[in-house]
Amino acid sequence: MEKLTPKQQRVYDYIRDTLAATGAPPTRAEIAEALGFASANAAQAHLRTLARKGAIELGSRRSRGIRLLGGAPIGLDGPVANDDDHTDEGLAVIGRVAAGMPVLAVEHIERRVQVSQAIFSAPADYLLTVQGDSMTGAGILDGDLLGVRRTTDVREGQIAVFRLGDDVTVKRFHRDRDGIRLLAENPDYPDITVDAEADELALEGLAVGVLRAIS
Repeated sequence: MEKLTPKQQRVYDYIRDTLAATGAPPTRAEIAEALGFASANAAQAHLRTLARKGAIELGSRRSRGIRLLGGAPIGLDGPVANDDDHTDEGLAVIGRVAAGMPVLAVEHIERRVQVSQAIFSAPADYLLTVQGDSMTGAGILDGDLLGVRRTTDVREGQIAVFRLGDDVTVKRFHRDRDGIRLLAENPDYPDITVDAEADELALEGLAVGVLRAIS
């Protein structure tokens, strides 16, 4: 990644901090308002520069189509890491999760990759292979590797990995007086309404970043 100017670093840091707080990148308008730019177009110009320098990826025309790449280009076939920010074995890549089994069961680990934790909004504990396109509006595509941080707490609007019965799903968390809903980020998919009495809902972890293999 090319060196960023102080103003470009502010934009990058704001995207990173917003991801950490909400699980999704900010819109251009939100960046402009937060950082005092004249318009969303000014924010877009900075985003294009960050993309050119390898700090982010603009892979979608949607308002939140920003991917945080971090301190180095991402290549999943080769290490992009420092010795002090990953385990010796690397992060486990979890594939399809069998019904009723823990996400991190040995049977689900496809491989391990060494990835710099700097590319995530918070340290990731494992990588989950995304299956399906229900979260494309949040920049999470089929086949991506989702960085997941294990936690017991999820806040309103955050994107997280949930176990609902025997199924594991990535959705945005929403709670209101009627209960909990897991929101899709694709109009072709319905939101999931959780029945507090009949459904077993468990939080597997928060989404802290997305990796896409470079071919």
